[in-house]
Amino acid sequence: MQLQFWGAARTVTGSMHLLEVNGVRILLDCGLFQGRRAETYERNLHFPFDPASIDVLVLSHAHIDHSGNIPNLVRQGFNGNIFCTPATRDLCAAMLLDSARIQEQDIEYVNKKRRAKGEEPIEPLYTEIDATNSLGYFVSLPYWRSLSIAPGVTLTFRDAGHILGSAIVILDIKEDGVERRLVFSGDLGRAGMAILRDPEFVQNADFVIMESTYGDRLHGTFEDASQKLRSVITTIYHRGGKVLVPSFAVGRTQELVYALHRLSDRSKIPQLPIFVDSPLAVNVTEIFRLHPDSYDDEVKQFMADDVHHNPFGFDHLTYVRKVQDSKDLNFLREPAVIIAASGMCEGGRILHHLKNNIGDPQTCVLFVGFQAEHTLGRRILDGNEEVKIFGEPHRVRAQIERIDGYSAHADRDELLDWIRHFEKDRLQQVFLVHGEFDAAGALAFTLNGEGYQNVFIPERGNSFQL
Repeated sequence: MQLQFWGAARTVTGSMHLLEVNGVRILLDCGLFQGRRAETYERNLHFPFDPASIDVLVLSHAHIDHSGNIPNLVRQGFNGNIFCTPATRDLCAAMLLDSARIQEQDIEYVNKKRRAKGEEPIEPLYTEIDATNSLGYFVSLPYWRSLSIAPGVTLTFRDAGHILGSAIVILDIKEDGVERRLVFSGDLGRAGMAILRDPEFVQNADFVIMESTYGDRLHGTFEDASQKLRSVITTIYHRGGKVLVPSFAVGRTQELVYALHRLSDRSKIPQLPIFVDSPLAVNVTEIFRLHPDSYDDEVKQFMADDVHHNPFGFDHLTYVRKVQDSKDLNFLREPAVIIAASGMCEGGRILHHLKNNIGDPQTCVLFVGFQAEHTLGRRILDGNEEVKIFGEPHRVRAQIERIDGYSAHADRDELLDWIRHFEKDRLQQVFLVHGEFDAAGALAFTLNGEGYQNVFIPERGNSFQL
């Protein structure tokens, strides 16, 4: 049995791990890499293996850094089943089409600039037709139901509590008469988060592939996050400005809307207009409504009150679908909150809002999620005085703020709590992925200190015999 790491290795994007067992090639996730534009395009376009040679794809969840290159994989010859939870399949139906649409729109915009400079146009990674075609390969498997997906390989999903439908992947493998269990954490959520249930624990495994996004830090409390959100909005409101929130359309946006709903109900924030400017977020929110079986007790109780029947809608909140309505937000001269994708500012409508407002000292750009290295969001958060948006330089004069408490990723202590539930003596190898090297290294150091053996931080392309 061989395991090779091709994405989310010493970085948090492009999750993709290849398992070869019993003559079958199983791909765990197929995400888009995000980083420097030229490197991003080339890495996502060209797979380090023949897509037609992959027999099965197991998808942990719908976030684009885990699912976003599936249409390209299918376009280049993959013809197997894509196993995921029902909610993940529903989300991908919206997200992959949106990803294709954004790529086509952004490439069209970029090509206008290239033509003006006499440069050759470039093509999107895939089209809406490619994304639609890929949906025919999805096979849904609910939590806790086991299914044989290849000779000697049985798949079971457990709830990862990260986003709607997110799963911990359990592969029970029989090879040469020997039974082994491999567990892939996917992205782990946090205990106590609103809307979704807490991540589940798994007790037995021989091999673990574990995320390490926040392996070197702790999050603030949910109460601290609520207080910071209240403070930022109130300050910018009295200043007469806008709060721009780059947010992932799945999970983070719904968490924010729910938090703003609670603050508004309690009169903790001014009565200002709040816009969710993302067609994808609108579609995703509808999908959330279709899966109340995934909600935690807090939201179920919240929905039991007739006044609060919908946790994702309230007075002063507007969902924006149409392009013209999005453009009209640039002419707002009153305080407002605008939540728009993408979460790392690498595409989507947030780029247009940043282009028009990042030079305004009255504006606040509020980050509520992780910003990967070399992304526009990371450059802004790191304090760059000038950034390029659509290839053009813009001075950063807006106030920059960050809230970690709304992160959908487990922090260091929550990651440690999760892995401590495994039988330590049975664990043969632990692989830390989906984290920058400092975060993964800090987590590995702690695990080594607690007696965990064979903890690895693989680089892209590293291969291990299990």
